[in-house]
This record gives sequence, C-alpha cells and structure tokens, in this order.
Amino acid sequence: MNVVSKARILESASRHFEKVQSVRRHLHMHPELSFSEKETSKYLREQLHAAGIEVSKPYAGTGFVAHIYGQPSDRRIALRGDMDALPILEQNKVDYASRNNGVMHACGHDVHSACALGAALLLHETRESWSGTVDVIFQPGEEKLPGGASMMIAEGALHPGLSGIIGQHVFPELEAGKVGFRSGRYMASADELYFTVKGKGGHAALPHKNSDAVAATAQMVTALQQVVSRFLPPDLPSVLSIGRIIADGATNVIPNTVEVAGTFRTFDEEWRAKAHARIEQTAKETCRAFGVDVEVDIQKGYPFLVNDPVLTAKAVDAARELLGDDKVIDLDLRLTAEDFAYYTQHMPGCFYRLGTASPDGRFTSSVHTPTFDIDESALVTGTAMMAHLALEAAR
Repeated sequence: MNVVSKARILESASRHFEKVQSVRRHLHMHPELSFSEKETSKYLREQLHAAGIEVSKPYAGTGFVAHIYGQPSDRRIALRGDMDALPILEQNKVDYASRNNGVMHACGHDVHSACALGAALLLHETRESWSGTVDVIFQPGEEKLPGGASMMIAEGALHPGLSGIIGQHVFPELEAGKVGFRSGRYMASADELYFTVKGKGGHAALPHKNSDAVAATAQMVTALQQVVSRFLPPDLPSVLSIGRIIADGATNVIPNTVEVAGTFRTFDEEWRAKAHARIEQTAKETCRAFGVDVEVDIQKGYPFLVNDPVLTAKAVDAARELLGDDKVIDLDLRLTAEDFAYYTQHMPGCFYRLGTASPDGRFTSSVHTPTFDIDESALVTGTAMMAHLALEAAR
C-alpha cells in the first residue's frame, strides 16, 4: 500500500522547509570532523526523538539508524545521510558560517543529514498511508578511511531484510530543483599513495657528494604518470595524481628525505591490483637509478560505486513523476569517490545528485572549497526526493 501522492510529498516537504533549513544551518555552524561527530549525532537524535521516531544504538562510534514504520509489510529500504565535515577554514560571510574555525561543511554533508531528517519526518507523518519500513542511516566518517559505511556494515547496522539503499549528494554544477542520475558504474575506487624517498643530503653546491632525493623524486613523479598513460587499457578511465611533496631543504641544502602523497582511482579491480604493483615497481626502479631508496605505502581505499540498473531506473521514473522530465538529467562518469560504494556491495543501491546552484549563477563554488554554499531551496527538493524514492523506487 502506498497512497502518498506526489502533491502531498511536495506539500509536506515545503511545509517542513523551515525546520530542515534550521537543522542544516545548525549543522553548518557546528561542523565536526570524521569520526568526531558527537554533538552532530546527539543533535540529530534529539530531533528524531522529539518527533517520536525510533532511533537505534550507536554504530561506528557516532552513527545510528532511525526506523520509520508504515503499515505492516516485509518491504524495507534504507536512506543514507552522512554527517562529517572537512578541515577547511570557511570564507563565506553568512550568519550560519562555521563557528569551529578550520572545520567546515564544504562537501554538503549538513545538507545530506538535514534532508535525511526531513524525509524521516515526512515519512513518519504519512505512515498511515504506506506500508513497510524505512531505515534512515546517519553515518559518520565518509571523508576518511576506512569510511564510516564499512564500519557501520561491519557492526551490523544493515537490516538483513533491506531490498536496497538510496543516497544523495549535493551538486553545485546543477540548478536547485533538479537532480541527476547515472546507472551502472558511476564513481571510482580511491587509493591513497605515500612515498618516502631516502637519500643522502648535504650542501646543494656539492651534489656529487650527495644522493639527491629531490632529483629522484622529480623523476619518480614524472615516471609514475606512465602507469596510466602507457599501461592502462585505453577503454578504462583511471587517474594518478600527486598532490603533496615535502622536501624540507633550502636553497643551499639538499634534504635527506622527501615525502610524497597522491591518489590512484579507477573502475576495475583487476587493473587496480596490477596498477598497485606497477606503481611500486616504477617508484623503486626510478629511485634506484638515482642511487636512493624509496618506501612505498599504498592504502587501499573505497571500492568503485555501481548504481543498480533496476533500482536506478525506478528512481529516475519516480523523480520524473515528482519533479517533471526537465528536472531530471543524466550524469557523466566521475573519478571522485564515495564510501556509499560499500553499501552497494551488499544490496542494490542508487546514489544520485541534488542540484544546489541558484538560477542566477550563485552558489556554484565547488565542493571541498572554502566558499561552498547552497541555494537552500534545494532542501525542499532533497527532502521530497528522499521520501518519494523511499516509497516508490523500492517497489
């Protein structure tokens, strides 16, 4: 049974806007880093308790699951909202700017949690009109390995009767009021690369008496690009990027060691394993040619994310029904990563994008930047979408 009309969903989401907005702004003002979301978790629990919604025990430290019960049925689906922020100093001049200097909701997890809570409120107040159970997962630590999703799964947060899971993510490249979907492979696996190049430092004017870790590092970084450009199958998207190099010398000092860090991302597990071996081999052989040593540490991160074709097709149809055909777009493949991928290894999943830009061109700063913010009208769309998909996409 599901007789919750799209008109009622949209009306309820609009009616809850001020509440969801206040939750989002509170979370934005009080961001907490990955696996430290104690006050965030407490605040969200209090909001759910006040509405009479059942909340589970903690998982992964600060995570929990809210259970919304409709009329008796075996039908069960999950929604997911992540809670953690990033170590970024906010530059926005707004009343709700971060009060925790150096920490900011620059990836929209305040939006995700607020919309998940709004959907929970909407589903709870319409529970006489639909059947089954909706589990709303409030998850910590999406931004940091090993990922809160993997920990919640390991600790038993997923009910065995779940038929699928749905998550949404802010998208500043898309106008508020619109959403985007992609079936099949969508987001990449993400591995962290760490190299410690060890040479023999000394006076920069006497390089023949040293083993130059800096020169070796420069060549190593260049050589590592060949892993993708010359060994990668041409039909498989991958990227290897170096984002951090620390050579703590001076104009006249060659340091003993150089620290290097980067990322490797792809969409195929067999190639991923081969690339790891090739990365280590390339780094070691290049450094050996320069007479220096290198320690290679490859930390395997999130798997690549695959949106279930059947669940995604249902979600697209439901989104078009709710918002209109012109408000639903197709998404391109992304080499960004998400620990939501862990859920999709256990059940069908659909991870979609929520437009957050204003029609006038405001709020287009990318995620993970100090000026990221949203057109808050997106909160109505986000709340309505999560509730509607929970009722329609899992049929």
